[in-house]
Amino acid sequence: MATYARRHGLKPLGAGIGLRRSFYEELPRTQRTLDWVEIIPENFLSLGGRPQRALDACVERWPVLPHGVGLDIGGPDALDVDYVTALAALVERVDAPFFSDHLCYSRLGGVYLHDLLPLPFSEAAVEHVVPRVREVMARVGRPFLLENPSYYANMPGGTLGEADFLRHVVEQADCGFLLDVNNVYVNALNHGYDARAFVDALPLERVVQVHLAGHTRYPDVIIDTHGDRVCDDVWSLYRYVLERTGPVSTLIEWDQDIPSMTAVLDEADRARAVLGDTERR
Repeated sequence: MATYARRHGLKPLGAGIGLRRSFYEELPRTQRTLDWVEIIPENFLSLGGRPQRALDACVERWPVLPHGVGLDIGGPDALDVDYVTALAALVERVDAPFFSDHLCYSRLGGVYLHDLLPLPFSEAAVEHVVPRVREVMARVGRPFLLENPSYYANMPGGTLGEADFLRHVVEQADCGFLLDVNNVYVNALNHGYDARAFVDALPLERVVQVHLAGHTRYPDVIIDTHGDRVCDDVWSLYRYVLERTGPVSTLIEWDQDIPSMTAVLDEADRARAVLGDTERR
């Protein structure tokens, strides 16, 4: 299914976790099985001290993939060329096979909003985003993936379904797709649609990476907090995805209320076991 990955020579990396500040000392020395590491590039664009030592130590042991939060690929402001240049240098430094960010906007009038806000699902938004994606790929020179975000309100002006919007962007830009399974689950419950039918409508042939995470339930909404273990329903949806994509590089995201590294690695072990089951079928 993953024709985009084959075209770019991208092989599944297995199960990984994120390099978070609380893991800077412990992660590079772990003897636990780990297949790859994801970094938030904004934490490493100005290298020095503990972050640089931790990153360099991880690069020596595992593939390292940058997953950004500040590209603002869908925003109205011009692309931040200085940011993209620094990102390209970091991608080159860690020799990442690919990099990723979110299909959203995060900057307005030059001010970073410190949030990943949804775009209207419209043809106009597709026409706006596609050339920006192509420019980023040209400047960085590596395959690029866009992630489906979680969202809590539909932006006005939508003329497409969410799955159609995602497909139009990645196909017209000719980029890869990072499928966040927890985001699909959260959005499906919050907006009242069937998660598996939504998965079936996605451009699965372009999926190169999957994110798994926990969320927080409130009486009237589910919030994508990345602050808990992956729930059983998301594991089930993950297996459903892999039945259609085959094995893909899978990350356990844990960004709030971060537990011991052992607990996060335990979740990665579970993802690796599911990937192994998929490979044996």
